[in-house]
Amino acid sequence: MINLDDVRAAREAIGSDLHRTPLHSSATLGRGVFLKAELFQRTGSFKPRGVLNKLRSLSDQERGRGVIAASAGNHAQALAYCARLEGLDALLVMWSTASPAKIAATRGYGAEVDLEAPGPETVFDRLRELQEETGRTLVHPFDDPLVVAGQGTVGLEIAEDLPDVDVVVVPVGGGGLVAGIATALPDTRIVGVEPSTSNALSAGLAAGEPTPVAPRSIADGLNAPFAGELPIQIAKERDLEVVVAEEDEIEDGMRFLYERAKLACEPAGAAAVGALKAGKVTVQSGETVIAVVTGGNVSGDTAAAILARP
Repeated sequence: MINLDDVRAAREAIGSDLHRTPLHSSATLGRGVFLKAELFQRTGSFKPRGVLNKLRSLSDQERGRGVIAASAGNHAQALAYCARLEGLDALLVMWSTASPAKIAATRGYGAEVDLEAPGPETVFDRLRELQEETGRTLVHPFDDPLVVAGQGTVGLEIAEDLPDVDVVVVPVGGGGLVAGIATALPDTRIVGVEPSTSNALSAGLAAGEPTPVAPRSIADGLNAPFAGELPIQIAKERDLEVVVAEEDEIEDGMRFLYERAKLACEPAGAAAVGALKAGKVTVQSGETVIAVVTGGNVSGDTAAAILARP
């Protein structure tokens, strides 16, 4: 397990190399509703927070071997960017049907990309194969204490900008972000939102351990093939609430953020807002709510198709 001191240490390790992201009110969603705009973080998502904390913990020997990770795209871009910042060689294991825009961005940051895995269900098998071959240091996207603590710095900013917040609603894939925020905000109600077609955390909580799923959501950033052991432990310890958003609700949240909040998010980033709009999160009158908009890495074609639907 990790604690609040670990999250504070992560912020010290990250220093001023990443952005402090803004908090916007949303009168349309309701009085007392705010949006934490993590899409304005470097590389377009919250992911560099955990990655940079992890990289700055590595020994010279670990750094010299280079780093490796598996990702749908946001963690890949974050690791590619932060590895370049730290002068490290990075290999990212993605799958052949991953977003072309995210693949191109990952390569644009200077990383090598492997696309042999046909889908998210097999990408970690390919990762293990390449890690054994190359001896690279693993930077796990969501099941590493240093990564989770780094993601928790989102919660520290929330606590400073809106100390009386009652509810924080967080999109969930492998569980690293929601676990980090829950650690940073131990006295705040945290609600995770996962797509109905990508339920890794719910499956893991039901089984009490990481459980393989076959994710297929339009919110590709939430398509984790399993939830991490550490996020599952933290979620159980905090008795974390997890609600489900349907695909059309996620798309509705994305259209709202584009059209009313002027936030060019990706589907994964809209899951919390989609759940709020659909009434999936119970909020009492007078409560203050924050929805985390986790990322903005979406191809023009995908965004245009979602925005064109009524």
